[in-house]
Amino acid sequence: MIQGLAERLKKLREKYHYSQKDVAKQLNISPSIVSGYETGERTPSAEKLLALSSLYHCSTDYLLGRTSENPETIIPVDHLNPDQINALLHLISSMNS
Repeated sequence: MIQGLAERLKKLREKYHYSQKDVAKQLNISPSIVSGYETGERTPSAEKLLALSSLYHCSTDYLLGRTSENPETIIPVDHLNPDQINALLHLISSMNS
């Protein structure tokens, strides 16, 4: 098991007020598998790790403990068009100046 992964997964699930059943439904797995992820008895596949990062709006690096970024700083942009992404980047840039 990847050190810290189980704790991060549980903390994020609780942060979003999801039950293990809710997460299982989103990932198309059983709640017992989600429980295994959160107890460290199981390790998610790369595919499920990506799905978890999408569900919790964080990077896989955060889940894997490679970065301590605050998951709230990740902004999902997959639903935005290129002009909207550029406008968002410009706004963020202007706020940092």
